[in-house]
Amino acid sequence: MKVRRKKSEKKSAEVEPPVEHNDEQLYAFTYEGAEYMTLLTRKFHDRKPYSPPNPKLINAFIPGTIVKVNVKEKEKIKKGESLLSLKAMKMNNDILSSIDGTVKKVYVKKGDVVVKNQLLVELR
Repeated sequence: MKVRRKKSEKKSAEVEPPVEHNDEQLYAFTYEGAEYMTLLTRKFHDRKPYSPPNPKLINAFIPGTIVKVNVKEKEKIKKGESLLSLKAMKMNNDILSSIDGTVKKVYVKKGDVVVKNQLLVELR
């Protein structure tokens, strides 16, 4: 792949729209005054777009078993309060609330086996 360099006063990276080349999309970007052409991999094209975490949705950060559920629906909670206990890798992990709010729905019960990123509790 050839790299074209062009002097410019721009210091930040700027990506231009793709250019079709041999049934592939070439992307041009400028970084600190140098212009580069690159192909993006299939993995990059198929990636899941980033979305910031929602503090009202409490997900399992690791697979494990629910040992104890400390909250019920419509219960008011404060930031830092324990919502439930998750046993993973021979350790009990307290899942804490990151915000003040009300419990909208509890999706698990004691003894449930959960997978990573499974929704456990929803807050209002």
